[in-house]
Amino acid sequence: MNTVYLICFVLGLVLSILAAFSGLGRLHFGHTHLHAHPKASSHISALNGFTLPAFLCWFGGAGYLLHNYSPLIMPLILVVATLSGIVGAGVIYAALFKFLLPHEQILTEEATRMDGVVARVSDEIRPDGGIGEIIFSQIGARRSAAARSENGAPIPRGTEVVVLRYARGIAYVSPLENHLPLT
Repeated sequence: MNTVYLICFVLGLVLSILAAFSGLGRLHFGHTHLHAHPKASSHISALNGFTLPAFLCWFGGAGYLLHNYSPLIMPLILVVATLSGIVGAGVIYAALFKFLLPHEQILTEEATRMDGVVARVSDEIRPDGGIGEIIFSQIGARRSAAARSENGAPIPRGTEVVVLRYARGIAYVSPLENHLPLT
């Protein structure tokens, strides 16, 4: 039985690593509905490419340790190892599918589009193609980007600007006051 526990542990560990780094965790068993929209309700089967390897790993590890280092009899070791596997898989299921995935957002081109973003200059943009830095909020997060003045004029720190275009990792900006309608 020692060999069975070791095989389960190693197989579970290898499959867990593969699932985490290669996307194989998307394999699923049982009935699963995945919706592209994060607000839509979804049900992920408890038997999937993440929880099954976790079960095997915990089952095998606990079984091996109990078999070699405890005075428990074989049927009791099997029960405790199985419960350990269920707890390990349950922890993975809860962490991934109850806490992490509900907060996932699908990034769209529109959500990350830079044209028209209003920002504040955090590091002065120097004249004649000099590079400064802007800070702005996008997708609920504070972000920064390298920036140049669209017309080559200097833009002091603290100035509100609008991004006119974004190319090769640099935002080309102009002071917001130049784009506000006259009243």
